Amino acid sequence: MRRGALLATAAALALAGLAAPTTEAAAKPPPGSQELVRSAAADPAQRAAAAADQAVASGLDDLRVTPNESYRRSAVTAGAGGMYYVSYERTYKGLPMVGGDAVVVADGSGRVRDTSAASGATTLGVPTTPSVSAESATETAKTVLTRVDDSAAPRLVVLAWGHKPRLAWEAVVSGLASGHPSIQHVFVDAATGEIADSYDQVREGTGTGYYYGTVTINTSGSGSSYSMTDSTRSGLKCGGQNGSAYTGTDDAWGTGSGTNLETACVDALYAVQREWDMLSSWLGRNGINGSGGGFPTRVGLSDVNAYWNGSYTNFGHSQDNARQATSIDVVAHEFGHAIFQTTPGGAGSGNENGGINEATGDIFGALTEAYANNPNDAPDYQVGELVNLVGDGPIRYMYNPSLAGDPNCYSSSIPSTEVHSAAGPLNHWFYLLAEGSSPGGGKPNSPICSGGPSSVTGISIQKAGKIYMGALQRKTSTWKYAGIRSASLAAAVELYGASSAECAATKAAWNAVGVPVQSGEPSCSASGNDFSLSLSPTAGTVAPGSSATTTVSTSTTSGSAQTVALTASGLPSGATASFSPSSVTSGSSSTLTIATSASTPSGTYTVTITGTGSSGGHTATYTLTVSGTSGGRTFTNGTDYTINDLTTITSPITSTASGNAVSPVQLSVTISHTCAEDLRIRLQGPNGTWYTVKSSGGVSCTSFGTRTYSVAVTQPAAGTWTLEVRDQYTLDTGYLDSWSITV
Repeated sequence: MRRGALLATAAALALAGLAAPTTEAAAKPPPGSQELVRSAAADPAQRAAAAADQAVASGLDDLRVTPNESYRRSAVTAGAGGMYYVSYERTYKGLPMVGGDAVVVADGSGRVRDTSAASGATTLGVPTTPSVSAESATETAKTVLTRVDDSAAPRLVVLAWGHKPRLAWEAVVSGLASGHPSIQHVFVDAATGEIADSYDQVREGTGTGYYYGTVTINTSGSGSSYSMTDSTRSGLKCGGQNGSAYTGTDDAWGTGSGTNLETACVDALYAVQREWDMLSSWLGRNGINGSGGGFPTRVGLSDVNAYWNGSYTNFGHSQDNARQATSIDVVAHEFGHAIFQTTPGGAGSGNENGGINEATGDIFGALTEAYANNPNDAPDYQVGELVNLVGDGPIRYMYNPSLAGDPNCYSSSIPSTEVHSAAGPLNHWFYLLAEGSSPGGGKPNSPICSGGPSSVTGISIQKAGKIYMGALQRKTSTWKYAGIRSASLAAAVELYGASSAECAATKAAWNAVGVPVQSGEPSCSASGNDFSLSLSPTAGTVAPGSSATTTVSTSTTSGSAQTVALTASGLPSGATASFSPSSVTSGSSSTLTIATSASTPSGTYTVTITGTGSSGGHTATYTLTVSGTSGGRTFTNGTDYTINDLTTITSPITSTASGNAVSPVQLSVTISHTCAEDLRIRLQGPNGTWYTVKSSGGVSCTSFGTRTYSVAVTQPAAGTWTLEVRDQYTLDTGYLDSWSITV
């Protein structure tokens, strides 16, 4: 929808008393928009985006550009610790600038915390008229493949990768390269016709499963019609090579055979669903793509391989053809490529960047294995050990990459090292950060490279994952190992403080794998007193009127012990929290009891536990699920879901009401969004049928707030009801606050 102003961004800037920036994300609000101004100011994501826009407009730090260049905000992604990662694309005289991307980190109060740009200002003039035709560039691009199946019309870009910017045609060609699927982005110099650069978008890499036995997986359908489509996690489905999800007459899948493809889909869905949950529970990321979405899976690839091609994951089989390549670490690895692609900077180019991409897949495989903690596949920091792809055991060892012939240490040869081997130093760093050099407890020791510290003490895989996720949110398209070191240290400071043990461990682990110290990085030296806060367990499910408990543990991370006062926020209606004791000396623990009442609405809630001491505060989150009220017919989901431009989010509610739903069902939907006309809303019933609740479109914008709807349905009352919200246009973002359904 075309509108004359970006109301939310301009409103936040106006409130701050700042001049409107010159980016596309800047315009004065029209008369009569005061209500939208107040709404924008109340939204942490809007405040962060407004601050980031102002940083871009003022050319803060690395964001300085010439008058020929301009930034356009492309995404706002929420992260752990209340941070927002605002990414930007750049143009040069109106042409897309590949390698001109940038990221601004801001908090929900509107304070800029960090900036990162893939390249500096383009001070040398770049011609914008090509000497080489688009057709000629396409033919040149096709030469990188051994078989061409398809090609798209190229686009004219300014390629900022390399020693100087140049005008280039970006052509996308797909087919086979050396017998393997390939989707190549080829940059052909628009002046000389030579290939300037290229990268491959393809990254190789209740049912009865082969690896995990009888497991519960989320599918869809009812009666005698079911599908291996996850109705609770948008975009996840599994099927064969034609792209369609497998279907059946009942909701029981797989035979347990290593050659049965439906069985492979059981393992694959189980793995990616655990990865999705890990991202949410441990790392604060909403879905695989960061905005509540995921991607399909295919099995039955006729190859000893698995890959991500930019749109879906595809899994083949072991060399002896006895089993499919769908173990947790392999599946999570391929979806790790999707995470890499959908964080700022995209997939990038070159072997060093490619090695980082491969290690990212391994890191998310290890994180997902640890989160699932399945007894059939104990967490081990090995890659592909259960698949035994070619009969030689694991394909990589994160704790000692040299066991598979990969480098443990960074060196000047990494930029010319094959990408899977170039992953070695990053895999090694992650293990050292998570577990340490001598972790004990049956975990393997990890070597330290020449010139490194005598030892490294690990901080736990969950904390290491948070730091790496924070680093990924700062990624640019020109990322190298030096960039990860800087970004991960910035993330450690952001999450745990500049004098924390976590920051010191991050630095020590980089020193231990030989990545050089970077200019301006934090010293991470302990100064004064500090403490940490953690929960066990981190989630619980109760019926209304019942209680959940968790242990709140503290430890002294630097200096002397201090008194820590404990509080809780984010409780659902009718619930109370009590701590025994209500304050502790750091190093001690307390028991938190969350008591619900009979009137507490069903749904999933994020409860924030805050510990406040003399050195400041630290937080941890507890996921509380309140099951449906027995005999009641109104159910609620109070979890916040961020609604970004041109994205879809889904929010499920499980009803335990009996009989058929009373038609029309009644919906109450609360959304914080400055343009309700951007939003399309649908409802899916337990039998899989979709109903349109609200269409998008209009000539002006109104704030959404709380709205009620009546929807005529023919459905059983019990089961999962899913609300889908689609933002159909650009310029305004927000979040689903809560919704309820009376069936």
